[in-house]
Amino acid sequence: MTLETHSAGGADPQPATRFRYEELADFIAGLVESGTLPAGSRAPSLREISAQHRTSLSTAVQAYRLLEDRGVLEVRPQSGYYVARIPPALPLPAPTRPPLRPTKVAVSNLMLQLLENASNEAYVPLGCAIPSARILASSKLDRILARTARVKGAQLNTYSPPRGELSLRMEIARRAMRFGQALSPDAIAITCGCTEALALALDAVTEPGDAVAIESPTYFGLLQVLRMRGLRVVELPTDAGTGVVIDSLRDVLAAGQVRACVLASSFQNPLGFTMPIENRREVLRLLAKHRVPLIEDDVYGDIHFGEERPIPFSALDRHDNTIYCGSFSKTLAPGYRIGWIVPGRHMARVLESKFASTLATPVLTQAALADFLSNGDYDRHLRRLQREFADTLEHMSRVIEQAFPPGTRITRPAGNFVLWLELPKALDTRALFAQALKKGVCFAPGVVFSASGRYAHCMRLSGGYGWDARIEKGLRTLGALAAKAVS
Repeated sequence: MTLETHSAGGADPQPATRFRYEELADFIAGLVESGTLPAGSRAPSLREISAQHRTSLSTAVQAYRLLEDRGVLEVRPQSGYYVARIPPALPLPAPTRPPLRPTKVAVSNLMLQLLENASNEAYVPLGCAIPSARILASSKLDRILARTARVKGAQLNTYSPPRGELSLRMEIARRAMRFGQALSPDAIAITCGCTEALALALDAVTEPGDAVAIESPTYFGLLQVLRMRGLRVVELPTDAGTGVVIDSLRDVLAAGQVRACVLASSFQNPLGFTMPIENRREVLRLLAKHRVPLIEDDVYGDIHFGEERPIPFSALDRHDNTIYCGSFSKTLAPGYRIGWIVPGRHMARVLESKFASTLATPVLTQAALADFLSNGDYDRHLRRLQREFADTLEHMSRVIEQAFPPGTRITRPAGNFVLWLELPKALDTRALFAQALKKGVCFAPGVVFSASGRYAHCMRLSGGYGWDARIEKGLRTLGALAAKAVS
């Protein structure tokens, strides 16, 4: 189709004829603006749209590429086109500013209340960061476990080798190649979840009384591990968009205050940030300079909403100064309690501690999981999981914008399934927690994410159970309670 020429003789120019693909693009954009195609929803396939509008496939491709350029649609590999997500209107939480001094870990008694109530089905489950069985949909893995038990049960009813089952370690090493990390299976040791991996890493590089640098806020399970080992912490100022403040880390290291550092590179719990790659490189440089080992928690790395998985610290480290900790608990099988550690030169110490604590990780579940990973099922599972959690956080963010009091700030993670909310400082989420339980809603108060009882005006909300009417009602109830508390 060509553009129409203008008439002669001084007459007003006639509007140019529009290309068919532009008209088709405007039609799709209209569906998005009207809400017929909401943010995050899947757009009609190219074949569907070309058949419905009697256009060629190439015209449909041109229309969708135009909409992609405009930011209306986004393409997801091996999945198709989706309506682009609109960032929440609420601002990010302010960077945290804890004091840069070693302190003992004081664990709030709210942590035990949270853990007890989070598994109670009577409450709307916004508390613990555990994916629901419905979302994990691990029936295929369960069938593989049953078959493995039936066929190899007698053979596998024994202790695993010190490092764990070779077949599983080979699959983990194979997956690490995707983000540029060349691992030998012998460099990996299987653990009882990521929590044991973190504990073994700390045992390998610290002694009771040492100080460890951590993000602030941080995962409350890590605080418990640190406390039980008699370790002190230095809480680092942390930005909800980029992670720890590099200048603060530099000052702490220069003062010789810490023996180790525990950080997340991707989708940290609870802030959800992914540290920019240049920041990761600077962190590695500083830690190597001061000979302070890095313990990396990468438990959420596979739950990314973008096209590529972020590169962890360990894949960038050229100094053998990183101890990598991972797990399948957030993506596949929390009940299997299978994690792993890549301790580098600390392997002998790690295996010694493992033997003294849990001796070995169950063999049967390791063998079943290795089988599941080897046939591509995990990758298909992850793509579905990523879409589900991205949609859930999108819905949650919209309701929070509507239902929570003015002044609320919210994170915008590009992966994982938790949101961190900073509320007006007049609000105490410890009192709100008790009120919410009475209304049948469970969430995680901010104080459990700090070694020194900070963040009383903050909360973490989990999207691990997906999105439905019950979750929405629970969020609106919580928002109403928060609004009333500050009115």
